[in-house]
Amino acid sequence: MTAMEAPGRMSDDTDCPAAPIYLDNQATTPMDPRVLEAMMPYLTTQFGNPHSATHRWGWDADAAVVKARRQVATLIGADQGEIVFTSGATESKNLAIKGVALAAVAAGDPRRHLVVSAIEHRCVLAAAERMAAAHGFEVTVVPPGPDGIVRADAVAAVLRDDTLLVSVMAVNNEIGTVQPVADIAARAHERGALVHTDAAQAAGRIPLDLRRAPVDMLSLSGHKIYGPKGVGALFVRRGIEDRIQPLFDGGRQERGLRAGTLPTPLVVGLGEAARLARQEGPEETQRIGRLHLRLLAGLTAAGLTPEINGAAFTGSEAPGHMPRVPHNLNLSIPGTEADRIIRALPDIAMSAGSACSSAAVEPSYVLRALKLAEARVTAALRLGLGRFTTEAEVDRAVAMLAKVAGARS
Repeated sequence: MTAMEAPGRMSDDTDCPAAPIYLDNQATTPMDPRVLEAMMPYLTTQFGNPHSATHRWGWDADAAVVKARRQVATLIGADQGEIVFTSGATESKNLAIKGVALAAVAAGDPRRHLVVSAIEHRCVLAAAERMAAAHGFEVTVVPPGPDGIVRADAVAAVLRDDTLLVSVMAVNNEIGTVQPVADIAARAHERGALVHTDAAQAAGRIPLDLRRAPVDMLSLSGHKIYGPKGVGALFVRRGIEDRIQPLFDGGRQERGLRAGTLPTPLVVGLGEAARLARQEGPEETQRIGRLHLRLLAGLTAAGLTPEINGAAFTGSEAPGHMPRVPHNLNLSIPGTEADRIIRALPDIAMSAGSACSSAAVEPSYVLRALKLAEARVTAALRLGLGRFTTEAEVDRAVAMLAKVAGARS
């Protein structure tokens, strides 16, 4: 599969100027056709319940789930027995944060302190706030530096003897900055706290190896890695299961942490997406890095003087040492407003923030956490490059952005 074979889009040989351009790959990614192909048997003839242990239909479905579990584990450097399938990253993050907090309350654990960063996904912040309101937890919010990176020292400075859990994302969903999760986890463990990281934007984009990184829980989502919507996973390190209270009552599926019949087609799709991400991710990241630099150079050559929000990607970084994933380009064009540009260019899919916040009218809380000037915040555009983005699309997007942004009112 090449970028020329994007699902639902013509190749560049037949592309017309009016064809839409998808640059919102942080919100969601198109399903890779190979993922759909892997799912199809389980949407049709192989329809068994993977928890049915008395006949071939159940055995076949269970074998498919086992394979997918292994594929997801391989992507993140974990053991397959440490993977808990969920409905997506939002459920995974809620299970990690609320599950740990509720288990501590039930066990009479006196620790009532949670630590999160100011640039976490909205559901992480909301889950922590819910535990504060319902069970008296104190939540400390750690700000990032002006480059959008949360320092391990800043996290360590707020840790206490009663800190129960630290949650810092691996890659930010709005500005693409890579957080020093391993260093943060090591510091948190020194104080006896558990660590969760949101890797929805990291999986398949940066190397993840949980055999080396001392993280206790990691969440990810299928639709961020060219898989189906409605499925995700939570890595739960062996030995901490008893420190997580399930959110659902029911059967003992998923190590007793997540009741309910697994959706075999979705799980298979997540597994295949994980396999492709591991197999093609490094080369794909290099190609997307070239597109990132091409897009930025084009805007600069057009005289738009884009300002990068968060640490910059230069293309010279060694693998595993990027301050920002190249898939994300969050920039502000001086003298413009993002909302006006987005309305003027309906044929370019882009955003002014996260998909979960797009219905809100207030500017990005992530960019405000960087203490940027308000004009720069309101001018910020998030351009998300992906597996199926082509050079031709980047060049057309530059031309369209230059035309609209250059006509400043």
